Amino acid sequence: MTKRVLVVDDQREIRAPLREFLQGRGHEVVEADSARAARDAFLAARPDAVLLDYELPDANALELIPRLRELDDAVPIIVVTGHATIELAVQAMREGAEYFLTKPVQLSTLAVVLERIFENSKNRRARLASEARDSRGAFDPFIGVSAAIRSLRAEVEKIAPSDRPLLIHGETGAGKGVLAAWIHRHGPRSGEAFVDLNCAGLSRELLESELFGHEKGAFTGATAGKPGLIEVAHQGTFFLDEIGDMDLAIQPRLLKVLDDHQFRRLGSVRDRSVDVRLIAATHQNLAAAVQAQKFRSDLYFRISTLQLRLPSLRQRREDIVFLAQAILRSFAAELGREMALAPDAVEALTGYAWPGNIRELRNVLERSVLLAEGSSLHGRDLRFDSEALLARPAPPEAAGHTLDERERRHIEEILRAEAWRVAEAAKRLGVSRSALYRKMKEYQLRRP
Repeated sequence: MTKRVLVVDDQREIRAPLREFLQGRGHEVVEADSARAARDAFLAARPDAVLLDYELPDANALELIPRLRELDDAVPIIVVTGHATIELAVQAMREGAEYFLTKPVQLSTLAVVLERIFENSKNRRARLASEARDSRGAFDPFIGVSAAIRSLRAEVEKIAPSDRPLLIHGETGAGKGVLAAWIHRHGPRSGEAFVDLNCAGLSRELLESELFGHEKGAFTGATAGKPGLIEVAHQGTFFLDEIGDMDLAIQPRLLKVLDDHQFRRLGSVRDRSVDVRLIAATHQNLAAAVQAQKFRSDLYFRISTLQLRLPSLRQRREDIVFLAQAILRSFAAELGREMALAPDAVEALTGYAWPGNIRELRNVLERSVLLAEGSSLHGRDLRFDSEALLARPAPPEAAGHTLDERERRHIEEILRAEAWRVAEAAKRLGVSRSALYRKMKEYQLRRP
C-alpha cells in the first residue's frame, strides 16, 4: 500500500533526488522547506514517516520534534544531518527520533530504514486495534448449504476487493460483525488493523470521544490525550455496528472523514488526516429513518454505495445444524473434551425460532455444553433463552399476522411475564437491554 513521506529540507537540490527515489518506490511525497511549513504539512497530510533535516532556517530538529510529537506521537521521524556526532544522535533519539542518518544519505540504507519503520507502524496499529476491541476470531460467516448463504457469499466475493464504503443490513445477532471481519481479511487492507465500535447504547459524548479521540484537558477527567478508534484504524478497516443509533450531531463529522479523510480530536482545532475503509451495519431501516429525519440523507447515500443483506437464522434453517456443529467443536476444543449432537438435540435446535440468531445459538450451546454430562448433547441438555418461541403451529389469532406483528406480540408477552422488568425480559429473549429498549420504542410498548 502507498505510504506518504514528508521530506523536510530547506535545499531543493537535496529534496529532489529524495522525492524521485521515494516516488520510484511507489510512495507519495510531501515537501517542506522550514519548520513552520513542516508543521503545517504534518497536520494536513498525516504522513506515515518524516525525513527531517537537522538544521532548518527557523528551527533545528531537536526543537521541531517535540512539536510534531504533540500533534501525533505515532508518526516515526528520521533525522538527517551533515554534522553527525554521537551526542547529537543521542539527543535526537531522546526527543523521539526513530533513526539518525548522515548526509549524503545512502538511498539503499534509507530504503531499509523505511521498510522497517513501516512494518513497525503496522504492528503498532494492529496491537492498538487488538486492545481496542474484543477479538471476533476468524469464524466463517458462510457455514451452511442454504440458498440464502450461497447467494450472500457470491455477492461478498464480488464486493470484498473493493475499497468503497459498505452497509450491511441484518437482525441483531445475525453475524454482521463476523461478516465485516471476513471482508476485511479478504480485502485490499487485510494486512492492516480491523477496528470495530458498536454505536448502540453509547451517549453522544462517549461515542464522539471513542470515534475521534480527545486532547488533554478536553473535558473533566481528560488527563492525557487519547487517539480515537478511527485514528487507530488508519489504513485499515473501521467497522461501525448499529450506525442507525448514531447521534445526528455526530453524523456530519463522520461524513467529513468519508469525504475529506479528515477529523478533529475533541478539544483540538487542528484537522488530522486518516485513511480508512468504512463498513457500517444496522438492523434498522435507514431509508425510513432518513424520511423520518432521524438519519442524515447525505451520510446514508455515502455509506450505502455497496449494500449487503445478511439473512436471519430462521431464513436459513437448513444451516442450523452445520453452524451448531462448528460452534460445538470450538467449545469442546476449549474444554479439552469431545462433544456431539444427539438426534433429539438436532430436532430441538432446528425447531426453535432463534430470535437472537447466531449469537443466541452460541449462548445456548455454550451454556448447554458446560452443564451437559457425557460426550453427547441431548435435547434435554439444551437451555433455550425463550421457550415461548419453540416452533409450533401458529395459534388461530396469529393467522395472517406479519412477522413484525408476531414479534411485537411475543415481546409484549415476555415483558408481561417478567412484570415489565426489562433486564429479565432481555435475558429470556436472548438480546441486550439496549436492543430490547429499541424494540419497545419501535413497537410503542409501555408498561401499563
